[in-house]
Amino acid sequence: MSDAQTVTAAALAIGDELLSGRTRDKNIGHLAELLTAAGIELKEVRIVPDEEDRIVDALNALRQSHDYVFTSGGIGPTHDDITADAVSKAFGVACTHDADALALLAANYAERGLEFTEARRRMARMPVGSKHIDNPVSRAPGFVIGNVHVMAGVPSVFQAMLDNVLPTLRTGVKILSEKVSCPFGEGDIGDPLSAIAKAHPDVNIGSYPRFSGDKFSTEIVIRGRDQSAIEEARLDVEAMLVSVEATLHTKAV
Repeated sequence: MSDAQTVTAAALAIGDELLSGRTRDKNIGHLAELLTAAGIELKEVRIVPDEEDRIVDALNALRQSHDYVFTSGGIGPTHDDITADAVSKAFGVACTHDADALALLAANYAERGLEFTEARRRMARMPVGSKHIDNPVSRAPGFVIGNVHVMAGVPSVFQAMLDNVLPTLRTGVKILSEKVSCPFGEGDIGDPLSAIAKAHPDVNIGSYPRFSGDKFSTEIVIRGRDQSAIEEARLDVEAMLVSVEATLHTKAV
């Protein structure tokens, strides 16, 4: 778990279709963006098939090492939607039809003139002790138990559920960042940049290569919670770039 300044999260995407490539995940990037903006660090992402034991193992590992876990997928009406069963097993509680969820869904299907079939009733199943996550899109609720938030895999529904979840979460100190454009490739700056990273342990320095035509360049991103520490590292990075430019110019002469 995290300290007072840091709040961490993990994502667990569930579904055979994700692993086969039939469906491309659109939820993890959205989750990461909103959590970062809220001051919550998404530290780990796992994708598992529709297999109960695999879901249980992953969930138990993630919920013990992070403040929050967000799952997506597997809470629909079909036989392979087994996320509710797996979450129940992970927490050691029964998975039952939630009375409030049943009433909500029954009213929804009645309004639409549709039969409330047994398959549709499956969407009201959740672990005993769960609380609903409202779903303004299709009404079928997600649920939260412990530090685990269980949400739909359909992106529009996932996003709507997440909007309802975010205000309930504890947040940490937000991560600040600054970018430094570097006209050189990583091979030219790797060693001195590594030395700067070691000299500034309070920030995280990442380098991201770019390629345009026949020339490599690098975007250097400095992240941290202390603006003064970021500024100090940025000054060292900028001085390093001046030094590298001079060295490369000398070699070219």
